[in-house]
Amino acid sequence: MMLSPLTQFDFDVDADGIATLTWDMPGKAMNVITDVTMAELSDVIDHVSGDATLKGCVIISGKPDSFSGGADIKMIQGLLKTYHEQVPARGEAAAMQSFFDESRCLTLLLRKLETCGKPFVAAINGVCLGGAFELALACHHRLVSDDAKTRVGLPEIKIGIFPGAGGTQRVARLAPTGDALLMMMKGDQLKPDAAKAINLVHAIVPKRDLLARAKAVLREGINAVQPWDQEGFRPPSGKVYSPQGMTVWPAASAICRRETFDNYPAAKALLQSVYEGLQLPMDLGLRVESRYFAHILQTPEAAAMIRTLFISMQELNKGARRPARIPASAPKRVGIIGAGFMGAGIAYVSALAGIEVILIDRDQASADKGKAHADKVISGLIAKNRALPEARDALLGLITPTADYALLKTCDLVIEAVFEDPSVKDEAIRKAEAAMDPSTIFASNTSTLPIGGLAKSFSRQADFIGIHFFSPVDRMQLVEIITTKQTGERALATAFDFVRAIKKTPIVVNDARGFFANRCVLNYLLEGHLMLDEGVPPAMIENAARMAGMPVGPLSLTDEVAIDLCYKILKATKAQLGPETVNPVQDAMLETLVEQQGRLGRKNGKGFYDYPEKGPKTLWPGLSEFQKTRLDPDTIDVTQLKQRFLATQALEAARSVEENIITDPREADVGAILGFGFAPFTGGPLSMIDGMGAKAFVALCDDLAQRFGKRFEPNAALRAMAASGGRFYKG
Repeated sequence: MMLSPLTQFDFDVDADGIATLTWDMPGKAMNVITDVTMAELSDVIDHVSGDATLKGCVIISGKPDSFSGGADIKMIQGLLKTYHEQVPARGEAAAMQSFFDESRCLTLLLRKLETCGKPFVAAINGVCLGGAFELALACHHRLVSDDAKTRVGLPEIKIGIFPGAGGTQRVARLAPTGDALLMMMKGDQLKPDAAKAINLVHAIVPKRDLLARAKAVLREGINAVQPWDQEGFRPPSGKVYSPQGMTVWPAASAICRRETFDNYPAAKALLQSVYEGLQLPMDLGLRVESRYFAHILQTPEAAAMIRTLFISMQELNKGARRPARIPASAPKRVGIIGAGFMGAGIAYVSALAGIEVILIDRDQASADKGKAHADKVISGLIAKNRALPEARDALLGLITPTADYALLKTCDLVIEAVFEDPSVKDEAIRKAEAAMDPSTIFASNTSTLPIGGLAKSFSRQADFIGIHFFSPVDRMQLVEIITTKQTGERALATAFDFVRAIKKTPIVVNDARGFFANRCVLNYLLEGHLMLDEGVPPAMIENAARMAGMPVGPLSLTDEVAIDLCYKILKATKAQLGPETVNPVQDAMLETLVEQQGRLGRKNGKGFYDYPEKGPKTLWPGLSEFQKTRLDPDTIDVTQLKQRFLATQALEAARSVEENIITDPREADVGAILGFGFAPFTGGPLSMIDGMGAKAFVALCDDLAQRFGKRFEPNAALRAMAASGGRFYKG
């Protein structure tokens, strides 16, 4: 049987009758599974199984640093589009059957591979994720390289779906049930040793020996029948209905409910797929998985999360908002002024990306302290086995702490991250410009101060831009790039290239007080403070916020941000814009906490919570002093609390669009989720409004405004959108 010409693979056979299938998609930095991939792989399976001279086949990537990132999500979107087009013509039942059949094509292909009668070996180097790892799991043997970049995983849950090409069934038949569920529910990428520890791969081999060792496995002979297709197979954790199984499932169900609050249909469907599938033969288990998978693909949560957390994020990371006319740059040396917590964090992530850093502070001791922060962070990772010991010396060698501004002369970009005070920043900007090369771009890291005002201290305003990092810098993925009317394209492109070099996600925001993210999150904090004043029990405030989908409650987040910082922002706003621009209840509450009680937040161990040296934090009993009345929890509408938390943030996002602070809905939604954890299952605040429909959202806000105040009144543009049936996302 002749093999048809291949476009995505190279197929070779050696003298021992061992085939090598090298996956190398032309024109792509990383392999992805497409319809063409599946068709060609199907032909290869038929060829290998039908040729008696072949002993088996190794599947390896031709890409130097990756195996594959998984399936092309646009295939899923195409399936959904076809389904909706077919419903009017063919009817719901026929369209749904066609959608189900198409959605499990990869499932059936991988089942064909593992039952074809010839052994396949997956030889994995670099990342192997999603559908690609499901392909590897269908192979009869899996080898992974010892390369530092090698990772395997099933991250689908992070975009609102779950492994739907056999992943739930194979992982749960290879790994202990608890480990299998944890791996899929978290969507983590596993290092080789972690994957081997739970039996997902067979061996870790040197990268240079990967293909040779894979061929040796086939040469020595392996069983072409998977364990679950052999008589007498038992899952690692035994049967579901067994004493061992019953120690897993009640806890798994409770943990899922606790972590998701039933906001994520995919998490529940994943649990059901594993639970039901383990009680069935493999083919029926796969069918169960496919049923749940087809259902989840049609949920609004999946549609919203796929668009925002996969497609939009990819587009932004690839430079959707970067000026195309400006040639790409790769920063080699960056100057950072201010070695405090933020400046030191920026220095760390820059050096981690291989960029030389000139870290400046008022004296050598202060600059050295900033470098010590980088030492502390990387040492912590080494202690947790998340970085190699030699990484410390390499990283620290890139950071030069100094008090000498003259060293800025050779920098490609200079970023100031000094204290959040206009006069302090003015001095730093003027000293920096005097020392810098006249062509170098200057950026200010500020969380609230308008960039236009700071730029007045710099003579070349076209070369001045804002780069707003979030704290802690090493863990937060989002960076706001703030432009003024004077900011030039070269400054924007330079900022973009730097943010991408340090592997952060950039959004472009037009200049305004608080920019985008802080405006929204400050509304979230305000709502929690007002609920406390109304008499809602503090624990109920925190729990309702998490039930709404926020990662932490507003009282806890205020402590993390620092209560005194929130109070300073209020005072600055009141001084510059007038007392009517701040809420008097919140103002009085924060003033009492900071100036009378000395409660500054987590940083001094006293805030809305108490932080003992040993043991978990607990809500401060003194919060009752801020409640003139205490509401009976049984009389409080929890749904309404959740609506308030999300609506106040979504309204601010809508206002930022009307005020031209945000010009692209993708940036609002990606920024909200990455920047302050806005309920990911909604796809972001603007996606939430579109999902509800502007008319329904405006009606909700009008009701909340009537009950709780004018802060919930919709802006004019939102009302116009509701009247016209418009949307933030077009098409």
